[in-house]
Amino acid sequence: MTKLDFDKMQGLIPAVLQDADGGEVLMLGFMNPAALAETLHSGYATFFSRTRNQLWTKGEVSGNRAQVISISTDCDRDTLLLRVRMLGDGLICHRGTRSCFTESLVTEGLSPSPEFSGTTK
Repeated sequence: MTKLDFDKMQGLIPAVLQDADGGEVLMLGFMNPAALAETLHSGYATFFSRTRNQLWTKGEVSGNRAQVISISTDCDRDTLLLRVRMLGDGLICHRGTRSCFTESLVTEGLSPSPEFSGTTK
């Protein structure tokens, strides 16, 4: 297995959950080596809670579990992308939404970067 860099964030790495079918970004959590090992063992996304200082598996209370389809790392090997299928009601956020990314920031006055606007030179 590829060696991951857990040292940059004091033993944690960010783990982004993405819907395996539609591509929507669902949530961001943090993993330590034990959370990653449990995820690989169980097949369900498991994280390290920074506030409770313990492992937790997504959906262990609600039943809205995140079944892992694949795991990839970025080029620096310090972030993971988990492609998942949601089980249960499919609501991943504790607020009862499909994604944790539901609140827009004010973007008035921001100019789009050329690489994202389709007007690259």
